[in-house]
Amino acid sequence: MSIMTYNGSAIIAMVGKDCVAIASDLRLGAQQQTLACDFQKTFKIHDHLFVGLSGLATDMQTLHQRFKFRHNLYNLREEREMRPTTFANMVSAMLYEKRFGPYYCEPIIAGLEPDGTPFVTGMDLIGAMAPAEDFVVAGNNTESLFGTCESFFRPNMEPEELFETISQCLLAGVGRDCLAGWGAIVHVITKDNIITRTLKGRMD
Repeated sequence: MSIMTYNGSAIIAMVGKDCVAIASDLRLGAQQQTLACDFQKTFKIHDHLFVGLSGLATDMQTLHQRFKFRHNLYNLREEREMRPTTFANMVSAMLYEKRFGPYYCEPIIAGLEPDGTPFVTGMDLIGAMAPAEDFVVAGNNTESLFGTCESFFRPNMEPEELFETISQCLLAGVGRDCLAGWGAIVHVITKDNIITRTLKGRMD
């Protein structure tokens, strides 16, 4: 088994009309054994920026702490929040620094630029960015996640429709993945607020 699928994960970020959503499953496992059903894989950097991490759970927690640290340093020096594109480049550089002994994580970054433009990008474990204008996925069963997203995605969705779409994509996508699922959490980021909802999933 690949080290990237040892703990199991499924993450989707999707673009809407002046909004963006990021969703992840909640299972933490050790191969086939489930250890927890409330494991956090999406992290808030600031009110308009979230990062989702798929891969090895210990590296997820390490990277989240390092991302938060770098963002706080930037905030102190610049006296403003990091734009999503700036944050993505910082994450890419940080991962590439460790390319010979990488962190076993594939980040997904979702946020709103200061002018309200949605931004989503995926990355591999050495920081090669893959920005998208519709959706990005990461996890151990990306084929199923891509299939459901391509079926359900429509451009210019309002926040409520975006929430419904990304929720159905994630729940359907993890239905054929025994290493992810067991509940999910969805964050919808708009200019004015963040809507966070927890979903019930199959527990088998």
